Amino acid sequence: MTFLYDADAERGAEWAALFAERAPEIAFHYCADAVDPRSVKYLGVWHPPTDISAKYPNLEVLFSLGAGVDQFDFDALPAELPVVRMIEPGISDAMAEYVTLAVLALHRDLLAYRVQQAGGDWQPLRFRPPGALRIGVLAKTSLSALQPFGFQLNAWGRSRQSIGGAICFAGKAEMDKFLSQSDILVCLLPLTSKTARILNGALFAKLPPGAAIVNCGRGSHLVQADLLVALDSGRLSGAVLDVTDPEPLPADHPLRLHERVLLTPHVASMTQPETAVEVVINNIRRHQAGQPLIGLVDRHRGY
Repeated sequence: MTFLYDADAERGAEWAALFAERAPEIAFHYCADAVDPRSVKYLGVWHPPTDISAKYPNLEVLFSLGAGVDQFDFDALPAELPVVRMIEPGISDAMAEYVTLAVLALHRDLLAYRVQQAGGDWQPLRFRPPGALRIGVLAKTSLSALQPFGFQLNAWGRSRQSIGGAICFAGKAEMDKFLSQSDILVCLLPLTSKTARILNGALFAKLPPGAAIVNCGRGSHLVQADLLVALDSGRLSGAVLDVTDPEPLPADHPLRLHERVLLTPHVASMTQPETAVEVVINNIRRHQAGQPLIGLVDRHRGY
C-alpha cells in the first residue's frame, strides 16, 4: 500500500516527515520515478497524468491536493475511480482571513487611498458604519469570520440552508433578490459549467450602484471585459481579485493597471501540510475500513 505525492518536491518532503510520524504503516513517496507504479493505491496530485490507468493500474483513490477539482478532466479518468478534494481547516481558515481582509479593504476605501498616496493627495473619505453595509457571499464559507464586524450578511446557495447571523437565499429564483442586497459581493463558488462566467455584466447590473466584488473562486468565474466596463462606468466601485484567467495576467493587462482593482497571486488560501496530511491519512484509513470518504467529489456536480 503506497501513497504517492506527485507535486512540489519541497512540500513532498514535509509530507513525508509527517506521514512517517503519524502513519508509519503507510508507504509514502514523493518522487514518482523512485516508486513501483504498480504499488500505488493512493495518489495525490494537482494535475493527474493523462494516462493514469496505464501508469497506475492498481490505483484505488485519487486525491486533489487543493480544494478545487476544476483542473481535472473527469472524462480522462476511470469512471469507477473515487476522486477526493482537499477539505482541511487550513484552507477554510485562510480563505476566511483573506475574505475579511478584502471586505474591510473595500469598506474602508483602501483602493481610493492607494490612489491618493500615489498622487500625493490627502483627502479623508466618509465611510458608512458596518451595520449599513450588506455583504453577499456566493457560498457559505467565511461568513462566521465577518460576523464580529456587524455587517449585514447574506448567503446564496443552490439549496436552502440555515446559517446563524445571515439571511440565506437559495436557487435561481432568489438570486436577483440576493444580488440587489449585496453592496460587496464575494464569490467563493466552485468552478463548474454552470458557474463559469457568472460574474458578468448582467450580474453586475443587478447589484446596488457602486457595489464592489471579491473573487476568490476561479479566474473563469469572471468576464474581465465586463468588469472593466462596470468599473469605468461607475456601476462598480472596486474589485479585489485573487484569481485570474490566465494566471498570471500579462504585465500590460488592464486589470493589472486599473486603480480600482487589487490583484493578489492566488494566495487567498493554501493547503497546510500539518492539517492536510491528517485529512489524507484519515481518508486512507476510512477507505481501508470501507467507510465513506470525506470530500468525495460528485462528478455530476463537478465538486
